[in-house]
Amino acid sequence: MFEFGRDLKRLFGVDAGAESKSASYREGLTGGDTSLLELLDVRLLTNEARSADIAAGRIGAKDRGARLLEAAVVWRELARRSGDAVALRKAAAHAEAAGKIFETERRLEALASTRCEQAVLAILGADLFGDEGLHAAAGAALTLARTAPGQRCGLAMALVAGLDGRAGLAENNIDRALAAVQAYDAPLRALATGKRTVGGSARLLLAEQRAARVELILTCGARLKDRALTQLAVTEATTAAAALDPDFEPLAWSRLEGLRGTALVQLGDLDGELTHIADGVEALTAALEPLSMDHSPMDWARAQAALGAGLQAIGEATTSDRAFEQAVTCYDRATQVLKAQPSLALRAVVANNRALSLARCAELTADLAVLDAAEMAFKTELAATPGGRDPASWAVAQLNLARLYEARVEITGRDDGRLDRAAVALTCAFDVFAELGLRSLTDLAAQGLQRLKAAHAH
Repeated sequence: MFEFGRDLKRLFGVDAGAESKSASYREGLTGGDTSLLELLDVRLLTNEARSADIAAGRIGAKDRGARLLEAAVVWRELARRSGDAVALRKAAAHAEAAGKIFETERRLEALASTRCEQAVLAILGADLFGDEGLHAAAGAALTLARTAPGQRCGLAMALVAGLDGRAGLAENNIDRALAAVQAYDAPLRALATGKRTVGGSARLLLAEQRAARVELILTCGARLKDRALTQLAVTEATTAAAALDPDFEPLAWSRLEGLRGTALVQLGDLDGELTHIADGVEALTAALEPLSMDHSPMDWARAQAALGAGLQAIGEATTSDRAFEQAVTCYDRATQVLKAQPSLALRAVVANNRALSLARCAELTADLAVLDAAEMAFKTELAATPGGRDPASWAVAQLNLARLYEARVEITGRDDGRLDRAAVALTCAFDVFAELGLRSLTDLAAQGLQRLKAAHAH
C-alpha cells in the first residue's frame, strides 16, 4: 500500500523536500499527501480519514496541530464526496482543535491556513445542506486568514470573493455579484504561482476556485439572460479543464467539464441554438466518464442531475418525449445516492426536475397512461415506505405525486378533485420537511402550495 503511495508521488512529481515534511504522517495510503486523495474511492478515503485520526491522536505526535489540520482536510473531502454530515462535523472539530494549538503557539501562518479550512468547511456545509447561515461563519473565519502573507492570503481572498458573490445573488444584487467575479482575478493569479500546501497542491486549489468563479458567472448570466456572461463561463471552464489531467485529477476535471457542459446548454437556451445544447449534453456525458458511484457518490449524483437538466433542455427545444424520458432516468440514478442523505439540498432540485420531466413527457405524448403509471409508482413507493420509517423519502414521494396531479389537470383542463389531493399531499410534505429541518424541500413544498392557491383563484 505504501509502495503504491510512493508511486503516486512520483507520478505527480512530488519532490523529496515536500515528502520529508510530511514524513511524520505515514499511516495512510497517501502518506499525508492530500493532493492524491482524488484517486481514492470512498472506501479507501474513509480508511485514509481514520488513519489521519490515528496520526493526529498519537501521544507525542510531532506537530500535532499540522496533523489535525491534515485530518480535517481528509474528513472534509469525505464529506464532500459522500454528503455525510458526520464526516463534515469531524472535519470541523479537527480544524477547530488545530486552530487552538496554532493560536497558543502563536503560529500565525498556520492559523491562517486553519481559518481558510474552516471557511471552506462552512461553505461546503452551505452547499450540501442549503444552510446559508454558514456563509456568515465562513466570513468570520476568514478575518485573520486575509491578512496572512503568500498563498493563504490568495485563497482567503478568493473565498471572500465567492462569499460576496453568493451574498449578491441572495440579495438579487447582480452588480455586487459581478463585482465579486472581478474580485477573483488577483487571488487566482496568486494561487497560480503557489506551491504545495496542507490543503493539497496549488493546482487543485486553483481549479476549485476557478470552478467557483465559473459557477458565479453562470448564475449571473442566467439571471440576466446575458449571452456574453454565459460565453465567458464556457471559455473559462474550457481553459480551466484543459489545465487538468482527468487520469490524475478526475474529480476536479469532471466538475469543470460539467460546468462547461452546463454553460453550453444555457448558451443554447439563450440563442435558441440546438447545436449548443447538444454540445453541452456531450460535455456533460464526458464529465461522467471518470466518475463512478463508488469513487465519489456526490460528484456522480451531481453529474447525473446536470445531464438530466441538459436532456430536459433538449426536450424543450425539440419537443421530444424521449429526451424527457432519458432525463428521468438520469434523475433516478442521482436519487440512488441522494435518498441516503435526505437533508441534501440537491435532493430538492432532483425531485422537482424529475416530476417536471414526467409531466412534460405526458403533455407531449398526450398520453395520460404515462401519468397513470407514474402516479401508481409513487403510490406504491408511499405504501412500501411508511412515513414513520423514512419520513423524508415518504414526503418526497408526496411532493412528486402532487406535481403529477397538477400535470393531469393542466393537460385535460378539468379538475376532478386532483388539485385538492395535490394540496393535501403538499401540505403533508411541507409538515414533514419543516419538522425535519429540510429547508430546500420545505421551500419547494411551499412553492407548490402557492401555485395551487393561484390555480384555485383562477
